Amino acid sequence: MRIIQLNKVKYLPNELEPGVLYVSEEYSVAGHLCACGCGSKVITPLGPTEWTFSESKGKATLDPSIGNWQLPCRSHYWIINSKIEWSYQWTDKQIKTGWKAEENKRKKYYKSRSKKQSFITKIITWLYH
Repeated sequence: MRIIQLNKVKYLPNELEPGVLYVSEEYSVAGHLCACGCGSKVITPLGPTEWTFSESKGKATLDPSIGNWQLPCRSHYWIINSKIEWSYQWTDKQIKTGWKAEENKRKKYYKSRSKKQSFITKIITWLYH
């Protein structure tokens, strides 16, 4: 089992070090080099429709899993309490289903947010966008 060190930063550095998870809570983003060792940068946006970051006693957790489906390695793992927990490979069908589920989650979230806006806010948003 591999360990990944948490490094909280304001900005993600251009060059990422292996075995380090960089987290910018200010800009809601995390980044690390792929846990398989291929050297690819993995950037995970943080937010209600993306990944969530939590920290306990200096150890980092990202949820959900990291599925690097667009990378040649196609690695799939979890970061839980700063430990890399390997997961199973997904089929192409599972990947497409996952992408659709993520898209639906985003649409549902933003649709619910737009319903909460007041009539005045909707008009101002419409006028200036």
